[in-house]
Amino acid sequence: MGIVNRIGTPLSPSATRVMLLGCGELGKEVIIALQRLGCEVIGVDRYADAPGMQVAHRSHVVAMTDGAALRALIEKEKPHLVVPEIEAIATAALVEMERDGVAGHFPEFIPTARAAQLTMNREGIRRLAAEELGLPTSPYKFADSLTELQAAIDTIGFPCVVKPVMSSSGKGQSLLKTPADVQKAWDYSQAAGRVGAGRVIVEGFIDFDYEITLLTVRALGASGADSTARASGAVETFFCEPIGHVQVNGDYVESWQPMAMTPAALQKSRDIARAITGKLGGRGIFGVELFIKGDAVWFSEVSPRPHDTGLVTLATQRLSEFELHARAILGLPVDASLRRPGASAVIYGGLEETGIAFEGVADALQVPESDLRLFGKPESFVKRRMGVAVANADTTDEARQRAKLAASRVKPVTGK
Repeated sequence: MGIVNRIGTPLSPSATRVMLLGCGELGKEVIIALQRLGCEVIGVDRYADAPGMQVAHRSHVVAMTDGAALRALIEKEKPHLVVPEIEAIATAALVEMERDGVAGHFPEFIPTARAAQLTMNREGIRRLAAEELGLPTSPYKFADSLTELQAAIDTIGFPCVVKPVMSSSGKGQSLLKTPADVQKAWDYSQAAGRVGAGRVIVEGFIDFDYEITLLTVRALGASGADSTARASGAVETFFCEPIGHVQVNGDYVESWQPMAMTPAALQKSRDIARAITGKLGGRGIFGVELFIKGDAVWFSEVSPRPHDTGLVTLATQRLSEFELHARAILGLPVDASLRRPGASAVIYGGLEETGIAFEGVADALQVPESDLRLFGKPESFVKRRMGVAVANADTTDEARQRAKLAASRVKPVTGK
């Protein structure tokens, strides 16, 4: 592994250069965390003025699924670290570049190019989890056509969930309860997949009590405090406290930390997270999604990067998920401890317009122990996540109330 043994001065020959592939709201926070540690950060996304681009040292607009374009840019910029922040990337090109070592003198993809490739595709990660590692998952089948979809549903039964093998934030996902839902679900999956029409996964519905995100950090441990141990690249696994969350149509709308769990369920969750992240390898933070019913735990998905539900850690932890990610990828010590219970609540755009404005910010921040992140996305949609409110309290229930109240007071308005 390419451990960063020293951090240079940005915009100078000694600079430690990090390239973010994807500059959404999560990438923006990672960029800020990296810059606070003295890194020079290059932001890359498919559209101009993305949130992370607004705080990066410089940025580029590139078709993220164009492997040749990504390779040319990486060869030009020669970053020491390349950090995918979104799934819609030409991951096969990353694997090829990692093998060829084109990213500079200390080339490294975070956590690994293989991890980015496997987790972009639900088929790859599901087969790895269930068939190779033997982790508990919902029953599943894959389908490439409406006929195959119907055959898969005949085996799995209703209710079930249909998702494109490549999509994010609930896009293309449907819960099917009767045969009348099949055609509509197929059409939606083909229209909303990350790379257009294609393969879907059919999952048996799990009647879970709740679902969590277990942020799992692979970083150099205490044994890596000295330079000799650092050079050996001894990676340990650290866990944040579990995050509870509410999703609507597969997209997160609020989260809180810690989520109360039985000791048995928490231990099983950590065992599953350790297994899947250990198999993916590399350093950095992983968002492991799990279904819980009593003491039973099922693996759902994993993202090899900060997770949207983890925005709550901006309020709850001594080091947010973004600071943990920055430290881990640089080979620095991490601290995943909880500081105080808290919650987050999404602020939607409410408008279909570019360059909107926000009113009520002062009123929102009157809520005790609250804070806001307005992402600065250049274009708003009615259900696009444009910001988030976070809040702390003595209990997660009170924190949830505060976060939702703060979010409700922020009013998107026309910027014209």
